[in-house]
Amino acid sequence: MHKTRAALVLAATALAPVLLLTTPALAAGAAAAPAATVVNSDSDNAVAIAKILADPAAGRAVKREANKALSGTPADRVAFLATGYAKAQDEDNTFTIVRLLADPASGKAVVREANRVLSGTPADRAAFLATGLRLARAEDDRVAVARILARPGISDALRAAANRALDGTPEELRYFITVGQYQV
Repeated sequence: MHKTRAALVLAATALAPVLLLTTPALAAGAAAAPAATVVNSDSDNAVAIAKILADPAAGRAVKREANKALSGTPADRVAFLATGYAKAQDEDNTFTIVRLLADPASGKAVVREANRVLSGTPADRAAFLATGLRLARAEDDRVAVARILARPGISDALRAAANRALDGTPEELRYFITVGQYQV
């Protein structure tokens, strides 16, 4: 049974990059930022920008550019909604990915995929943050669980918990790595 588990872990680790690249979000090319609609009325454009600013997920670049557009001319607001929002969102996404690369806790799969998308398109970066990061972390977590299982003399309880984590979701793997392995 343990050889079967090891074979499954190795197969999953080998297939993870292929699966990562064929996820629907990457295949479809996710948008860099939600669509911002430019309307004819300047007050409607200002309201649209205010809604963007009110989004708790808005990053620094989006907030900076949105505030500049609000304090600028009507043409500035139109330009922000037409192209500036997407550019600012990509700047925020790039910053987030660079922070992942600087994090010593990032595993090999996360680093590999983060480096790949940095040289890609804004849609690649958005898709990585939306779905690819989760899958890359799961790949790294599977390797970490396999290392735990390979330790000599681990307890039966820890072995059982590790095997349950391998059979679970990426979130269950992450929980096992960060918390669960210490509770057994």
